[in-house]
Amino acid sequence: MIRHVAIIGAGFSGTLQAINLLRHDGPSATLIECGPTPGKGLAYGAAHPSHLLNVRAANMSAFPDDPAHFVRWLEARGVAEAASAFVPRMIYGEYLSELLAAAQARWSSRLELVRGEAVDIGPGEEVRLADGRRIAADAIVLAVGNLPPHDPPGLDAAALSPTRYKGDPWATDVADGLGADDTVLVIGTGLTMVDVTLMLDARGFAGRIVALSRRGLLPRRHAPAAPWHKIAERPATVASALVHSVRARSEAVGWRNAVDELRSYTQAMWANATEGERARFLRHLRPWWDVHRHRLAPAVADRLDAMTANGRLDVVAGKTLSFTEQPDGVDIAWRPRGAESAARMKVTRIINCTGPQGDLMRTTAPLLRALATRGIIRPDAAHLGIDVTGDAQVIGTDGTASACVFALGPMTRGGFWEIVAVPDIRTQTWNVARRLSNAHWVEGEGL
Repeated sequence: MIRHVAIIGAGFSGTLQAINLLRHDGPSATLIECGPTPGKGLAYGAAHPSHLLNVRAANMSAFPDDPAHFVRWLEARGVAEAASAFVPRMIYGEYLSELLAAAQARWSSRLELVRGEAVDIGPGEEVRLADGRRIAADAIVLAVGNLPPHDPPGLDAAALSPTRYKGDPWATDVADGLGADDTVLVIGTGLTMVDVTLMLDARGFAGRIVALSRRGLLPRRHAPAAPWHKIAERPATVASALVHSVRARSEAVGWRNAVDELRSYTQAMWANATEGERARFLRHLRPWWDVHRHRLAPAVADRLDAMTANGRLDVVAGKTLSFTEQPDGVDIAWRPRGAESAARMKVTRIINCTGPQGDLMRTTAPLLRALATRGIIRPDAAHLGIDVTGDAQVIGTDGTASACVFALGPMTRGGFWEIVAVPDIRTQTWNVARRLSNAHWVEGEGL
């Protein structure tokens, strides 16, 4: 019988896991967190006031059985038309912090927050911390969130000074020391680039930003949704057939609706796809899927458009080749997409916004390295993260699913694909909590 669960990571996934265990009258929980902001994680703890949620508040409740929870929370604080609002991520961080504080107050004897870094799991489901402490549990949940990005091709971080290369886009000093005559190269053109660009602008950087990725694709903007009749059955998972069907639907109902109507099928489509189909999707279609699926709040898109129009933001497609530091900046060789010869640019600073890593074979995180080395976890076939079952149990190198170690959130994208946004993670944490509470036999979302 599971009486106590140790949860490693107190970001969105871990915090909800603990709260849902208690809401299900399940096991007691210990939340283990090494970061400065328990309850918020990186996405909301490191947010700048200019960063908005990429999803309307109506879809951001922490609880699948109470979809209006966040909207009511906003309305109680005077937010008008809360359901359709794209609120600042800092506000959502406050929401999560309040949820955690309320759970600690209500279930003080069954919820403990431990500050420290988990570095290994010992025999008998014992979590080992870097300072030598041991936490015994009946089950362990890995809720480690996103890992830092890999260094871009051609870049040796050790060969560049810390003022020139910022490998962590969330570092507090990424804008320090920049002037109006400086050029910043942001590698990556996804949502992380958007966050960094807005932060640089909000902190008064008046120079030029060059955003570079292989295809130079930017996330699309949200727009008001028009009513439409959604598809009634799951589309084919073969990449070519999927592209054809989405194009046809886009012509009929608009591309936003064509993508949105897949939401209820995406995880099942991924689960039923072969390894070859998944690989082809990742190789050829992922960039296009990401920019259409993960969109920008209209206000954010307007700011980017304005920066582009006045020459402060350039988005280019290409591949970096080499980086050479000079006294006055970094000389970069890169090949524009479709070109045969290299081009050059000189920049004052480089910020890595290529997105989170997931390859266990390349991570430097002590806990994940230890668990992978000892065979407790293994990479998924696509090397997107931790291999898990449909119930989020980790799979070891021997192919056996663990009965007592689970993984949640973005590091399980290899098993679920759509598992990086709040609506997907809240359902995953809810389901795992029901299982650990022995309540998974109850039908529906509530008890």
